[in-house]
Amino acid sequence: MRFVAIGDSFTEGVGDPLPDGSLRGWADLVAAGLAAHRGGIDYANLAIRGRLITPIVADQLEQALSLEPAPTLLSFNGGGNDMLRPSFGVAGVMSRAQTVVDRCTDSGVDLLILTGGDPTVRLPRGRTIKARGDEFLEAVIDFAARHPHVTFVDNWSDQEMRRAPYWSADRLHLGPLGHARVAARVLTALGVDTPLPTADDAADTRPGAAAEARYWARYVLPWLARRAVRRSSGHGRNAKYGTWESIPADAGTGVPGGDTFR
Repeated sequence: MRFVAIGDSFTEGVGDPLPDGSLRGWADLVAAGLAAHRGGIDYANLAIRGRLITPIVADQLEQALSLEPAPTLLSFNGGGNDMLRPSFGVAGVMSRAQTVVDRCTDSGVDLLILTGGDPTVRLPRGRTIKARGDEFLEAVIDFAARHPHVTFVDNWSDQEMRRAPYWSADRLHLGPLGHARVAARVLTALGVDTPLPTADDAADTRPGAAAEARYWARYVLPWLARRAVRRSSGHGRNAKYGTWESIPADAGTGVPGGDTFR
């Protein structure tokens, strides 16, 4: 198996840092799970934070399909950053998704499409973003029904994963537990039954005024500043695994922090 992942920060693994500062994330965990199940796989991750769906499809998809040897499985997620823009439109996003299906079908590559989790409960403008996300999900569900050969994993509807313990401090990206939960859902959909991690009885605390002010200063205002100058958080960044990496069967869930992945 040769598994390549394309997308934005969700697939890059933002929110799931390792002790050395590198990122792990659900896609890396899926790669480790598939490797354990199949006795080793090759893995690439071309996702870059901040990417809109058009460059994901125009650039990352073509880079993925040009890998040598060719991938056997490609995961695709996109549109989350588009939803934060005033110009967001479901029809345009879904046309890009159709391109991914067509290119993978023509190339003989199995396709996995997944939605991100729903972070909107604690986000500024959360109701607006949720309305867009719900409309987007409805379109994706209909799209998946018309392409039964595509594996589809719906994380947006996961009520449990909307709770605070699954999210990082910026409230927009999943934390380690959230990434692990997505990985379990994906692995199960791919035929590797994996128990869902849960937060058990962890408290969903509401931040006080001081904590809310710190949150805005650290996360919201810098995001608004980047939008004002049209600068992406991924500006100048390269894919973390732009070529095939060999993942052994005993890599474990610590990859890519382990030496075997380097």
